[in-house]
Amino acid sequence: MSRFSLFGKCKVQEGERDNMVDILLEAAESVEGLNECEIYLVNVSENEPNSVYVFEVWSSESAHQASLTLEATQTLIKRAKPIITGMERIGTLQAMGGKGISSYA
Repeated sequence: MSRFSLFGKCKVQEGERDNMVDILLEAAESVEGLNECEIYLVNVSENEPNSVYVFEVWSSESAHQASLTLEATQTLIKRAKPIITGMERIGTLQAMGGKGISSYA
């Protein structure tokens, strides 16, 4: 069974990358108990000091959309908005399996 995967990039104001990383790591903690979220990875690149990348794997796109309506998520979005200068959806994928992905059918 394939899952909904999302790879995105958040561009932030100069010097705010660590703050954005902290916010996104809180987001990762907030979805820890959601079985629908299998992977939520926060990444940075040495070559892009004002960007943070997030890779997510969800049971479905609707599960991902539902997570955006949670109170905890809305609170984190409000904290992040003032420092975000741009968002880019690098791609959406269908995760088919592998290390880190459950084998439920």
